[in-house]
Amino acid sequence: MRRPSAVLSGAGAAAVAAALLLAPTAATARPSVVRPPTTPPAQQAEDEALAATSLREDLTRERFYFVMADRFENGDTTNDDGGYGDDPLVSGLDPTHKGFYHGGDLEGIRQRLDYIEGLGTTAIWLTPSFLNRPVQGTGASVSAGYHGYWITDFTQIDPHLGTNEELEGLIDEAHDRGMKVFFDIITNHTADVIQYAEGSQTYISKDAEPFRDAAGQAFDDRDYAGTDDFPALDAATSFPYTPVFPEPGDATVKVPAWLNDPTMYHNRGNARFDGGESDVYGDFSGLDDLFTARPEVVTGMEDIYKAWVDLGIDGFRIDTVKHVNIEFWQQFAPAITEHAASVGNDDFFSFGEVYDADPARLSRFTTEGGIQSTLDFGFQSRAQSFGGGGSAQQLADLFELDDMYTDADSNAYSLPTFLGNHDMGRIGMFLRDAGAEGDELLKRDQMAHALMYLVRGQPVVYYGDEQGFTGDGGDQDARQDMFPSQVASYNDDELIGTDATTAEDNFDPSHPLYTSLADLAALREEHPTLADGAMVQRYADEGEGVYAFSRISDDDDVEYLVAVNNSDEPRTVTLDTFTQRTRYEGVWPAGTKDVWASNARTAKVTVPPLEAVVYRATKAMRPARWAPTPVFTTGAEVSGRAEVSVDVPGGGFDQVTFAVRDAGSGDDWEVLGTDDNAPYRVFHDVRGLEEGQELEYRAVVRDHSGNVAGAGTTAVVTPEPGPGVGGEPTAVAVAGSLNSEIGCESDWQPDCDEAQMTYDPATGLWTLVVTPPAGTYEYKVAVNRSWDENYGAGGEPGGANIALTTGGGAVTFTYDTRTHLVTAAEETVVQPGEVALAGDLNSEIGCTADWQPACDQAQMTLDETTGRWALTVDLPAGSYSYKVAIDRAWTENYGAGGVPDGPNMTLDHPGGPVTFVYDHGTHRVVVQQA
Repeated sequence: MRRPSAVLSGAGAAAVAAALLLAPTAATARPSVVRPPTTPPAQQAEDEALAATSLREDLTRERFYFVMADRFENGDTTNDDGGYGDDPLVSGLDPTHKGFYHGGDLEGIRQRLDYIEGLGTTAIWLTPSFLNRPVQGTGASVSAGYHGYWITDFTQIDPHLGTNEELEGLIDEAHDRGMKVFFDIITNHTADVIQYAEGSQTYISKDAEPFRDAAGQAFDDRDYAGTDDFPALDAATSFPYTPVFPEPGDATVKVPAWLNDPTMYHNRGNARFDGGESDVYGDFSGLDDLFTARPEVVTGMEDIYKAWVDLGIDGFRIDTVKHVNIEFWQQFAPAITEHAASVGNDDFFSFGEVYDADPARLSRFTTEGGIQSTLDFGFQSRAQSFGGGGSAQQLADLFELDDMYTDADSNAYSLPTFLGNHDMGRIGMFLRDAGAEGDELLKRDQMAHALMYLVRGQPVVYYGDEQGFTGDGGDQDARQDMFPSQVASYNDDELIGTDATTAEDNFDPSHPLYTSLADLAALREEHPTLADGAMVQRYADEGEGVYAFSRISDDDDVEYLVAVNNSDEPRTVTLDTFTQRTRYEGVWPAGTKDVWASNARTAKVTVPPLEAVVYRATKAMRPARWAPTPVFTTGAEVSGRAEVSVDVPGGGFDQVTFAVRDAGSGDDWEVLGTDDNAPYRVFHDVRGLEEGQELEYRAVVRDHSGNVAGAGTTAVVTPEPGPGVGGEPTAVAVAGSLNSEIGCESDWQPDCDEAQMTYDPATGLWTLVVTPPAGTYEYKVAVNRSWDENYGAGGEPGGANIALTTGGGAVTFTYDTRTHLVTAAEETVVQPGEVALAGDLNSEIGCTADWQPACDQAQMTLDETTGRWALTVDLPAGSYSYKVAIDRAWTENYGAGGVPDGPNMTLDHPGGPVTFVYDHGTHRVVVQQA
């Protein structure tokens, strides 16, 4: 077991120990009651001016209901076909097809506001509702724009969903009920209107073909991003591909009109979704990717969305944020917030979708990008695992990284948290697939939602989860109808907590998930400390079991204890508390017995299986006489996104404000942020500062009684660690007998490109993920592409070879230059029954039609030795699109980059034999052409 707490380290522990040796003792005193050294009056006044409480200026108490308008309720059947007529391939209306419009609309949402409000909702989040291209794609890949992400007119509501006036009416009525309305918006792309004259969609990198101005001169768009200047472009010569409009009407279909200019797009082909350049510059599954480095695109998007702010929208969820250059967000985000304030909406709130579970990468878009918040994918992944019986420690590890979000104008308390969504799938499906069923599945679902409502952040309920919806997967399989559905694959779902099916109306306020969510909402409303009070971690089991924490507000200094148990048996744990000899009354669920905090400031709590419990102290913390003095643990050098940290003795409820200025300057302090729980730290981005610049840092503690104490230190800016910088080697390779199996010319080849690891500045670790065939191998780590410096078993220089036995799954190697230890972890792969290569090449290989996953000729063959699937076919010359489909159906399929339900992969083939090799460990396909 591990109990997260304010543990002192290094210099901090030594300084506190020395102070305690000189101080008087008291039987009930915490160490921080030791009187700190006298601070000069001028410095004390400076510290008191800096001392602050943790930021809560942005929204932190909302409870979101995320609804897909087309699938929620059909309130007006006259708009079902959007005015396009009866042909489903024109109107997009086919209620029997999971990829087409079903008839839901804004009027349906308005009619169901009682239901939404009864759940305890304070904010409705709508999927994009702008006018979309009704139908896109061909053959088996054809589908409709029911989801709202294929926009042609950014100024109008899609006629399938209603009118601008109906949206305004919905907003007004929601406001009358005390609920906000949030709009899902897109700035990255439009509908797929532009095609390429060359007939290919394969991504072309900037290295292979740079952008060129209208005079033919190559340039780097990054030199202009964030400025008001940009070279003039020519659609015929400036891009790797020549943009064309297949139909005459396509040239003017987009609104506003500037969107019809093909030079406003990247025109580089489809994104590969591999974390590289194409993720920003490539078309998202063919959707026209806007050239967001252009100032015309920035101001154009600002104008579009300022108009929707004026309509009364309360905030935006911003789609595909990581696929847009950071300079765009630095201009767009503050422009929208400032405009909202100018029209009287000081609480306007935007949060971005950054599809990544790593807080280091998520937080970049709030701290550097300037967006107020991001959807907490980090929470989603850990909560999903915890809900299925995973380790409680992963939650503690996640929340310890909340400091990555802390800066002068934002922090983790505003992050919208969620358990599943319209892309990845529903929490009920995840828990079912983890092995839960029946009553256990219901209990785990309720427990996972309780966790979401009780930790920091703003909970998001995905529509239908409160009715026990499950589904068969992500994307279309997670977008069921709440009104009676005609989709067979929805109607055979086994729902949680009910005998109902999606073939009938599902607005049951007595459903056990609905009632438990309504109760949790009422709990947060009655006890707002549980919404946005400071969250202090108390306990986490290493495996399944209890995760526990305190919530406390600076307003009243009354502590809540919260514990969640994901095991199937009761667990008793001892938790640290802020008070002693205090009764903690059981608050939730009803009937929870009181517990007492001891003289040693601990409380013993028993948590029932698959439940959460909440307790509230019956009295506030005792007033403190003075604040503890912080002790800096930051080193003498800072680089990159540098951790600036202090230890604070005593374990009280303290808040630390960090500030910086040029050393010796006497300038005003620049506040970096305020942290309200240990470890006390912020991450200061010094990458824009000059090497050798000396900085002065100040840390000011404000205790729960308002007492203040500060400390200072200095540090010098050094280059950010990375390949060849900051003591890191230029390159690190996994060299061994597996090299020839991962694409190297021979084994034991330290200079092989395929064997090189990647450095992650966020963790300071080097990693490599490869999938060698099943077997036994040996390897070592070789530095700088030679054997001159190498490490073997135990991190020994020139040490013994390290053995690796793999079953054919993806293996992740991790190397730490500080210890020279390397580890290898294999992802276990359970092979499917069958794998097909389905695409528009199927008819060329003997299938009766294209995009046919059940076709015998499309089935691949498993090599039991390598664990890979292969198919060799003879194809005519041409361009092809394809995906991998599992077990002769589309239920489970993989596209580019191994993404589930991802974009089509493409192949430009000269003609002749070609072999497709599929790895189920990575879900990626390698093409071998003769």
